[in-house]
Amino acid sequence: MRRIISVLLLCISTTVAFAGPSEPLVLADNAPDRYTVVRGDTLWGLSSKYLKDAYRWPVLWGMNKQEIKNPHWIYPGQVLVLDRSGAEPRLRLGGKAGAGNTEKLLPKEYIESIEKPIASIPPNEIEPFLSQPLVVDEASLAQTLRVVGLQDNRVIVGAGDVIYTTPYGASGGLPADAAKGEWHVFRQGKPLADPQTKEVLGFEAQFLGNARMTATGEVTTFKLLTAKEEVLAGDFLLPAPRVDVVNYIPHAPEKNIAGRIISIYGGVFYGGPQSVVVLNKGKKDGVDLGQVFAVDRAGVILDDRFKGKKTSYTLPDERNSLVFVFRTFDRVAYALVMSAKQPIVVGDAVHTP
Repeated sequence: MRRIISVLLLCISTTVAFAGPSEPLVLADNAPDRYTVVRGDTLWGLSSKYLKDAYRWPVLWGMNKQEIKNPHWIYPGQVLVLDRSGAEPRLRLGGKAGAGNTEKLLPKEYIESIEKPIASIPPNEIEPFLSQPLVVDEASLAQTLRVVGLQDNRVIVGAGDVIYTTPYGASGGLPADAAKGEWHVFRQGKPLADPQTKEVLGFEAQFLGNARMTATGEVTTFKLLTAKEEVLAGDFLLPAPRVDVVNYIPHAPEKNIAGRIISIYGGVFYGGPQSVVVLNKGKKDGVDLGQVFAVDRAGVILDDRFKGKKTSYTLPDERNSLVFVFRTFDRVAYALVMSAKQPIVVGDAVHTP
């Protein structure tokens, strides 16, 4: 057993609730009055169990804007209680809240097992994407170290071999402690272009493996710790980023954001649930971790023939799926497809639901 401080600032007052959609909450069919959280649950799964629109989880808890920015610690073994007595349903941990209760649950001390808090979305689906380099732009490439030589003057090398790069620090902008940590080895991949402006937003990086710096000088020496593919002269290295656990609250963006799916990871054209997609909007556009976007399937074009005349009609776009943003860059973002009625296609429109 260990002592864990669970800071549960769950505001039930509607006057400070998250400024989400104004429509009334619609509970899912058979939403349980009480539910005991079990290992393997996720915030998204729990939200889908209670709500028709899973991204309205903050509204169900009565959270304010600041609270959705912080991790929401829910552990296996805790009991969720659905209070239907007020004008809007509210969810809380244990106990029973009367109608019209507007109290805030103050920080409490819980005795928990070694169980970890549940994640927002299935971690096994996104774990590789949290640490591996995904997108690099011209600015990032200017800060990389480039492989200039391989052990024993080979053409290719793999795990356990030595590589030599341009001098450490020569590119500028590298973190002061980068030499002590692991580095990612990657190859510049396909460009990610905006479908409307055709502007290149970055390049998808092809992850090759991990390396650790062993010596500096006229060239910098690295030992390859792992290698998914062979490393060649001309490949690049960047310090491995700090890996963050994705436990952000699923929520809709606070403003209207509209964009497109510009890539489906793996080089495929179609995707479905648990596919990873790239959006042409990023931090500079207001995209943040935990945001949920609706994906629309373009309306089908129908050809109608009547009295010898052909007329074409375009049916309205229809919501096809929801995607959850789990990693952001300046101009693009990566999202996991949470649900889909039809296949996701590169070029599909995404927007604030």
